[in-house]
Amino acid sequence: MPRQTELERRIAAVDQLVRSLESGSDPATRAAAQELVGTLLELHATALERILAAIERSGEAGPAIVEQLARDDMVSGVLLLHDLHPHDRPTRVLQALDKTRPYLQSHGGNVELVGVDDAGVVRLRLQGSCHGCPSSAMTLKLAIEDAIHEAAPDVTAIVVEGEANGAPAAPHGGLVALGPARHSVPADSDAVWLDVPPLDDLDGAPQVYEVGGRDVLFCRPDAGLYAYGAHCPACQADLAQAELSGHMLVCGTCGAGFDVVRAGRAADQSGLHLDPYPILPRDGRLQLALPPLSAAAAVG
Repeated sequence: MPRQTELERRIAAVDQLVRSLESGSDPATRAAAQELVGTLLELHATALERILAAIERSGEAGPAIVEQLARDDMVSGVLLLHDLHPHDRPTRVLQALDKTRPYLQSHGGNVELVGVDDAGVVRLRLQGSCHGCPSSAMTLKLAIEDAIHEAAPDVTAIVVEGEANGAPAAPHGGLVALGPARHSVPADSDAVWLDVPPLDDLDGAPQVYEVGGRDVLFCRPDAGLYAYGAHCPACQADLAQAELSGHMLVCGTCGAGFDVVRAGRAADQSGLHLDPYPILPRDGRLQLALPPLSAAAAVG
């Protein structure tokens, strides 16, 4: 199951209770449950609106306080629920992209926001190694899409324009939809975000750790931290004995090399690549995104 935020867990609990009441045979009980939820939401929205207004009238410190509240995941989610968030949708999308940008840049790529239309469709353009690499689909879905939906659950779709390395943008009919927005994490969500394990012995040599029942190879060339699937795409050998030479991870069995700071691309330009697992700060913790096992096998 995907990791849910505290807000999502509480909303799910309320939803389950309401559904339980609504499933009863007594029509009066069902009507009372619906009225109760509506009344509580209206009460909270009115109170929150007045709180925000009072803070904004408090002087120079007001905007800074509102900004601090908006950065809290739970408060931000509640404000979005009541359409009271101080930042509009494009601003929240930009903030989400800024959150993923260090990860993308560490792999030699970047992302540009083309626009957000009134219907809530976000259009992006990938740059550098993030576009044109066979692993870019995983990088995009597990990093960019998740961050956008967390910051802007009112986004209705995410599409990516263009070809690799700055080629002309595709026509509208060629846009690739990445999926609808979600207001809470569904049971069949793709990405599973798990805490990065303690990496005290990661002293320059790559190490394989078990995360979520799966072997993950971690390495730290320069100051960056990278995570990949722990099997060589060239010979399928375990990469536990691989060596790191600069940015190049060299398989201990077949000698194939892969650039860990360029999305795991093969050094011989064969089209092979390691399977990248995004690492991002989430809820104040460093977390790793793992796709379903079937998706991971398909990418590999």
